[in-house]
Amino acid sequence: MKQAEYHTKFTKNIENTLFHKLSQSEQDFIRQEALLHRFSHQEIKQLIDIAIDFQMWSKGSITQHWDSERYQNKPPKQKKQALLHDLKALHQAYQSEANDYTELSKQKIKAPKIKLISQEKENLGFGLCPVASPKTRCCNLLTLDAVESCGFDCSYCSIQSFYNDGKITFDTSLKEKLDNIVLNKDEFYHIGTGQASDSLMWGNRFGVLDHLVDFAHKYPNVMLEFKTKSDNVSYFLEKEDLPKNLLFTWSLNPQTIIDHEEHLTASLQERIIAAKKIADKGYLVGFHFHPIIYFKDYQKAYLDIFQQLIDTFDPKRVALVSFGTLTFIKPVIKKIRQRDFQTKILQMPLQEAAGKLSYPLSLKKEMFTFAYNALKPWHKDVFFYLCMENHTLWKDVFGYEYPTNESFEMDMKLHYISKIKQSDTK
Repeated sequence: MKQAEYHTKFTKNIENTLFHKLSQSEQDFIRQEALLHRFSHQEIKQLIDIAIDFQMWSKGSITQHWDSERYQNKPPKQKKQALLHDLKALHQAYQSEANDYTELSKQKIKAPKIKLISQEKENLGFGLCPVASPKTRCCNLLTLDAVESCGFDCSYCSIQSFYNDGKITFDTSLKEKLDNIVLNKDEFYHIGTGQASDSLMWGNRFGVLDHLVDFAHKYPNVMLEFKTKSDNVSYFLEKEDLPKNLLFTWSLNPQTIIDHEEHLTASLQERIIAAKKIADKGYLVGFHFHPIIYFKDYQKAYLDIFQQLIDTFDPKRVALVSFGTLTFIKPVIKKIRQRDFQTKILQMPLQEAAGKLSYPLSLKKEMFTFAYNALKPWHKDVFFYLCMENHTLWKDVFGYEYPTNESFEMDMKLHYISKIKQSDTK
């Protein structure tokens, strides 16, 4: 193929890639090497993705890791294969090592420009959890999308790939839609409001919390869960007539992870203080360690949190603790690589997991077992579970397993019913 013909092909090959996100020097380098070695479309895309990853992980430029001199005596085809092999091997080596967040400078992430939209939505967004799957052990949570999209900026969040950037949507007919929900009063339901947005960061904007609390009053056979990374609990602290079937849960991570990956969220201590205020008022709380992230000295960092929880909370006020890890679909990975910030979140050994990409099972087993054992004083009073994880992990981590999602769901609900009754007597 002539040089001019390949140049045209190269231009076409970089369409719909993230080539434009690279520095000018890296663009020039990849173009030069592609023309020299006649890279295929897939090889070009791999080079671009690796270059972006190195940049985000603070691992230098791709040009620093491209050692042409080493293979100068090899035939062109073998040289090309050797260079690509070395680069991909280095990329995989970085993914396999424990992330070192000291390599990243403290970033000051600006709050994105967001537009709050209040409009009547066609549908409520009420149904089975969108990530429910027979391929993983799932609690069959029902989700209620009171708000769509989030004002926080967690680097790993899947919400960013589902909704329009910068638009937070509130439903003006939320009250009417909630009033129209008909539930069987002889059945117990677990409903979460924190899947499409953070449950508490917006407070009572557009009356959203008023409507949800009224719904919980109407259906005492519902455990209504508010999941958050905020400390915005003033609405609930000021109320005196809240139903006991409300559950307030916090997603927790070490402050290092919050600083670098959970931008704009409340600090670890702010979250714990907010949870303590809710528990002290007599309401149920819970904690989601999802995602647990593997990084240098991760066990010490998480152990400090576990010990603080044990020292701070009465386990009779704690309904649940869940464990989970980073799990990605390809659109989210692409979205992360489009960002202009440093992150270690994709510097992990990505393996296929029920149609998605996640940590290897062996590493998950290590992390979950460590976490569960560290919270041993809570084992009798608190419901522990793995969220969206392979069912084979349960036996290794907890010493027992559920044969089906339905049996898991039933046991969880029985525990919640017991906790609500226990809370009602205090």
